Amino acid sequence: MTNRSVLRGALAAVLLLLLALPAWAHKPSDSYLTLTPRGAEIAVRWDVALRDLDNELGLDADGDGAITWGEVRHRQSPIDVLLVSQLQVSGDGAVCDLPGRGVKPASEWSIKHALDDHSDGRYLVLEYALRCPRAPAAVTVDYRLFSTTDPTHRGILRISAAEGRGVERTAVLGPDNPTQTFQLAESGRLNVLREFLLDGIWHIWRGYDHLLFLLALLFSSVLTRAVRSDVASWQPAQQLRPVLLDVLKIVTAFTVAHSITLTLAALDWVALPSRLVESAIAITVFLAAINNLRPILRERRWAAAFLFGLIHGFGFASALRDLGLPPGSLAMSLLGFNLGVETGQLAIVALFLPLAYWLRGTQFYRRVVLGAGSVVIAALALIWLIERVFDLRLLGF
Repeated sequence: MTNRSVLRGALAAVLLLLLALPAWAHKPSDSYLTLTPRGAEIAVRWDVALRDLDNELGLDADGDGAITWGEVRHRQSPIDVLLVSQLQVSGDGAVCDLPGRGVKPASEWSIKHALDDHSDGRYLVLEYALRCPRAPAAVTVDYRLFSTTDPTHRGILRISAAEGRGVERTAVLGPDNPTQTFQLAESGRLNVLREFLLDGIWHIWRGYDHLLFLLALLFSSVLTRAVRSDVASWQPAQQLRPVLLDVLKIVTAFTVAHSITLTLAALDWVALPSRLVESAIAITVFLAAINNLRPILRERRWAAAFLFGLIHGFGFASALRDLGLPPGSLAMSLLGFNLGVETGQLAIVALFLPLAYWLRGTQFYRRVVLGAGSVVIAALALIWLIERVFDLRLLGF
């Protein structure tokens, strides 16, 4: 076996790994945490998805797939113990605690409970007050919710301005960065930009439906459709420049499109039901994969990328829109998140395209990566569509 064959085999393994990673991923989950300093107290509002609490504590007692208020109330104490134990807030280095915690049973803690509908389902809302030794100038938040059971979970944090001092702060907390400190009186807009830029990168990398959609579009970018003896087949592209131009058109069209709808949805100018958006995204993944097997759009795939990108933008916007940020923070969050999505997207293209171009002339690429890979993506998309339309759980992720 030649060195070139060995190298191509290694690169092919990397391509297969890229294709397999999304199938191992879990759908990211979010909670929404708002802290409002009021002198020596910090008011807490915490929205946590019922589906996440059900996965952790088994709230759905009758197994009918619908979690009722009665089922939540029945498990109120375990819920409170879980959530309060996974969040620690400190003011100027001193722990701010819930009065009565450790002395009274959880059923007697001063916590208000309610249900609220977000774009991606129903959430349990907890409201309570933490008491600090004194009015803090700096707040440290340590967030560990689901850190051992769901590595994709994150808490989207908002710290309201403290009695007219400073500006509102936002951050994203998760297993990779569970602890952050915030100076309440200083401007934090650059920190907001940085935090949501990183979150945008991780969103595109762990958002497996978005990732597979992008890969499905890229699969045929290094090939051309040729007709020989009245039989059409994929052939390797002869020059790199047309390949780069095609990818540039696709990526640019997708970027412009999802930026439009991301902005509209995050500003709450356009709101669509989460199930409708997620189902439509599954359809776009299916069509992108099928186009590799039965080409419908051959010369204007950028147009499909633009049309489908409009749909994906609504999916990107759900976390930002649900956070309900004020205009200043929302603008920086939106900018940072969008830049992060583009950075993550370009990183995928930069990794995939050279490998695909190198392997484009092999039977492995045309039959396994393009052929079998597109079949797998199409099948996954159909399963996601069924799950999202009928609110089922078939794959377990």
